[in-house]
Amino acid sequence: MRNDLQALISAIRAQPWAIVPEYLEAIEAIAVRAMDADVLQLLSRDGHDVSMDASRMAVSALGTRLDGSRGSTIRNGNAVVPMIGTIFPRASMIGASTGGTSLDALSHDLRVAEASADVERIVLLIDSPGGVVSHVGEAAEMLRASTKPVTAFVTGMGASLAYWLGSQAREIVLDRAASVGSIGIVATTSRQEGPDASGRRAYEIVSSGAPLKRPDVTTEEGRAAVQADVDAIEAVFIADVAAGRRVSVEQVRERFGRGAMVPAARAVEVGMADRIGTLESVLQQGSGRTPEKRGRSRALAAAELETRQRAAERI
Repeated sequence: MRNDLQALISAIRAQPWAIVPEYLEAIEAIAVRAMDADVLQLLSRDGHDVSMDASRMAVSALGTRLDGSRGSTIRNGNAVVPMIGTIFPRASMIGASTGGTSLDALSHDLRVAEASADVERIVLLIDSPGGVVSHVGEAAEMLRASTKPVTAFVTGMGASLAYWLGSQAREIVLDRAASVGSIGIVATTSRQEGPDASGRRAYEIVSSGAPLKRPDVTTEEGRAAVQADVDAIEAVFIADVAAGRRVSVEQVRERFGRGAMVPAARAVEVGMADRIGTLESVLQQGSGRTPEKRGRSRALAAAELETRQRAAERI
């Protein structure tokens, strides 16, 4: 059992995260069932677990289920696509946390909304501390390339990976109590410093020509290798945010929190979001598309759906 837990923790630490650091600690704590961990008490006092539950309930109460989607709803031509909780590449990874969003399900629902003749606008409903950076590029590209207007509404926390994706929307609207930011990448690792519970010490031998296969963070060379990895991913993160928000990379680096969370009013002031509002006001907005464009989009969506159905029949 102990080996299984060590393998699980190693898997969590094997990839970089774009997430609020305390949530990464919580995921590790939950994974080993350390329910008395200080970080879990911190998150409980923080209140975001309650906020995210409320956000999930809000989505389920909005309109009706969007046909073909895995968790989105539709109301007045608005497809509400949730991005709630920790973000993972695949649904199978969510078991290591208290719940969350999988990028494959998110991408699926975005494709459904894009193809639906009933959807005029896509609304991302965000309340998330961030997540694993794997496959984020594809989801960001999909949001940028959407032919339908995309609005990101942050109801609670739009942190790190969640902000990375939300920044690709045409507009970002914040609840007055929301916060966004935590732009940056975190990687965790550990080295055993003493004997384990059974009195044995773990050793790891890496081939002589591959000292950076398992960087030893107790050495300057090892720390530099890990630092280079997270900085490289951060550069992509910042470039995407700059492109999505239509500002310079320098502005993102200097004014977008520098890794900290930024409250709603300040976020609008520095350009991280467009305005403060409510979800109801967002859903009452028009899509900004003319009847001619709506008709053309619906015709294209119908044609695409027919093509997919024919392809499925041939399989």
